[in-house]
Amino acid sequence: MDIAALSIGMNQASLAQNVGIALSKKVMETAEQNNNQLLKMLEAPHPHLGKSIDLKG
Repeated sequence: MDIAALSIGMNQASLAQNVGIALSKKVMETAEQNNNQLLKMLEAPHPHLGKSIDLKG
């Protein structure tokens, strides 16, 4: 077995794993930011909401 080829293969696998982990972290951070923004929006009072009903269809 070629040691150089084995080393390259192991390094590529390690790189792919590191990229996958970094991408997962970014997705989680984005989801957390979106969640926080949604919660903030839901907590904010909206004085114009719930005051009238549109009966036109």
